[in-house]
Amino acid sequence: MSAGPSVAAPAPARVHWPSLTVAVVLMAVGSVHPLLLAGADGQASHSLAMAWFWAMSAGLVRGVGFIPRQLAIRWLLGGPAVALALVLAAWLRWGG
Repeated sequence: MSAGPSVAAPAPARVHWPSLTVAVVLMAVGSVHPLLLAGADGQASHSLAMAWFWAMSAGLVRGVGFIPRQLAIRWLLGGPAVALALVLAAWLRWGG
């Protein structure tokens, strides 16, 4: 007789090097050259910073191997979110 429902063991976390590399580069560049996050007028661009930090956060979460169970959080912090946030940040910096 079993004590309860069997629960499958979670898959071991694996480092996702492309995402982790992007996150570390974004941290380094943002620390060394913070004016990159400013708009053309020299003022802080909050939308650019939000996209930049989203890419960095998603890269760190996915890079260390954590995959959230909840679908919405997985979408916001997954591998494709890194690319989407980087494209958004580039568009806000140079295209918009």
